[in-house]
Amino acid sequence: MDERAFIRLKERPPAMHILKSRPWHLPESCVTPESLVFGRRKAMALGAGMLAATPALAQQAGLPPAMRNTRYAPGRAITAEREVTTYNNFYEFGSHKTISAAAQRMPQRPWTVKVEGMVEAPREYDIDDLLRRMPLEERVYRLRCVEAWAMVVPWTGFPLSALLAEVKPLSSARYVVFQTATLPSVMPGLRQSWYPWPYTEGCTIAEAGNELSFMVVGAYGKLLPPQNGGPLRFHQPWKYGFKAGKSLVTIRLTDQRPVSFWEKIQSQEYGFWANVNPAVPHPRWSQAQERMLGTGETVPTLLFNGYGDFVADLYTGLQRERLWA
Repeated sequence: MDERAFIRLKERPPAMHILKSRPWHLPESCVTPESLVFGRRKAMALGAGMLAATPALAQQAGLPPAMRNTRYAPGRAITAEREVTTYNNFYEFGSHKTISAAAQRMPQRPWTVKVEGMVEAPREYDIDDLLRRMPLEERVYRLRCVEAWAMVVPWTGFPLSALLAEVKPLSSARYVVFQTATLPSVMPGLRQSWYPWPYTEGCTIAEAGNELSFMVVGAYGKLLPPQNGGPLRFHQPWKYGFKAGKSLVTIRLTDQRPVSFWEKIQSQEYGFWANVNPAVPHPRWSQAQERMLGTGETVPTLLFNGYGDFVADLYTGLQRERLWA
């Protein structure tokens, strides 16, 4: 190379490398540290061993590991745990929202739930056996109360369809009925004899089989507290909250439509279907908006509580039914 060529090469600006970001590329800062990944595997193995040992140990250990299912993004911020665990409807403990302290008297272990009625294989499950058998995951769901307040909760649980697959419903079964425990020694609300105890709720077999129908055993990564319906409750996020049976002891499949607790009390206000619809007011107040617990923010209520894409087809051809609470 002669001297002039060397000078030209030396004076040439360095080549510029243009990096194009791809949608699937993540910055290095988003990568989970290796120590956490392998630490979680060890925790899972340890948790499985502890749960297999004894129910009492399982309660101490808390919930088995459960990954969050992001398919059901709520579109709103998660409500603070303190709000969810101290503002509760659970009439067995009293007809007010501050029952959380009283509910602590209800034992959570031992606990069994029967699945019976029109099934091929009726069973009675110990709650910890159920935790081991079912495919646990975390889902962040909205909950919309008929009283026009709302919250967003990270529930841990399993699809109701997984439980039904074990007991094998008969082809003649059309409804699923949920019954709450009645423990007079720890539930002072049961003294209110004008209520039709036990608390009973129900849905159709088609609604029960929908992917959103969820059996809840935990919240905020912990075992479900008694005031929220522990150790086992039911949740269908497109329905008003009173449809969620708490502290369940019996799940029964039948060919007869059940008359649920609130339907027995005020049938003109609370029906069997109880789907969320902002355009259909409660007889005593509007359902067009809802108040978020914790923040007090008022937001518009959504049809089917925002889950219409998952459930609207369940109600095709049922226009003559009273589908809204």
